[in-house]
Amino acid sequence: MKIGYIGLGNMGGPMCRNLIKGVNHQVVVHDLNPEAVAACVAVGGTAAESLAKLAAECDVIFTSLPMPKHVEAVVLGEGGIAQHAKPGSTYIDLSTNSPAVVKRLSAELAKKGIAMLDSPVTGGVPRATAGTIVVMAGGEESVFEANRALLAAFSSTVVHVGPIGTASVAKLLNNMLAFCNAAAAMEAMTMGAMAGIDLRKLFEIITNGSGDSAAIRGLEHRALAGKFEASFHLDLAYKDLSLAVELATEHGVPGMIAPQVLNLMRMARGMGLGGEDSSTSLKVYERVMGREVRLPK
Repeated sequence: MKIGYIGLGNMGGPMCRNLIKGVNHQVVVHDLNPEAVAACVAVGGTAAESLAKLAAECDVIFTSLPMPKHVEAVVLGEGGIAQHAKPGSTYIDLSTNSPAVVKRLSAELAKKGIAMLDSPVTGGVPRATAGTIVVMAGGEESVFEANRALLAAFSSTVVHVGPIGTASVAKLLNNMLAFCNAAAAMEAMTMGAMAGIDLRKLFEIITNGSGDSAAIRGLEHRALAGKFEASFHLDLAYKDLSLAVELATEHGVPGMIAPQVLNLMRMARGMGLGGEDSSTSLKVYERVMGREVRLPK
């Protein structure tokens, strides 16, 4: 079996390297960044001569790309997967994607005899690096089972969610909760700072009380420490939450919280912070209130 992997960014790179090390198959890699390709070649991968050749030669093709438009371009564009992949091959999208886009891509690929799984991941860069990322998959169960071992090569938890598109729904809802929880934590810590209480003690109370969440714990060594280097870019978080809000609109679900958090992100992006970490939304509160919100050391 020959495996193709397209997209070697912050998440895709470590997942691909774990895949290369975890399977006894040739893994051919493609990315616009030569350094990202070199990092995968260094652990046993093979650099693709072109996207078209990768698609034509591989039995299973993975993508891990930033936006739905990038996935569409790689799948349906000139020289892409739909044009060159062979009948009987499988395409697995690890990106956070729109369920509607996923269903449309699956339908187009089915016309060519190509099966598809939407398989977004959650857990962040540290768990992608450690090989403990969570993978969710949507698509035919037989296709999922045929590729379970490949997914498990870079993951500790692999869940078949249901038909095509259902995994993308699950991923969007997971991220929506994470972003909304983080925004609530930022607001709470800002209120604590303005009220003049010791933020370290407030943090200790919250993380050992009913207000605890993975989101507030994640802020400790990032925004609340004044560190905004991107682990997960605000621009990508904004894309994910936008897709979740669109999903709510599609199904007529009242949006009472997520749209407000999306507006908070929009303000941060308006301040030119889109390339920073998603936790940089804290700077909106800081600018409005005229003071920094940091945990004492």
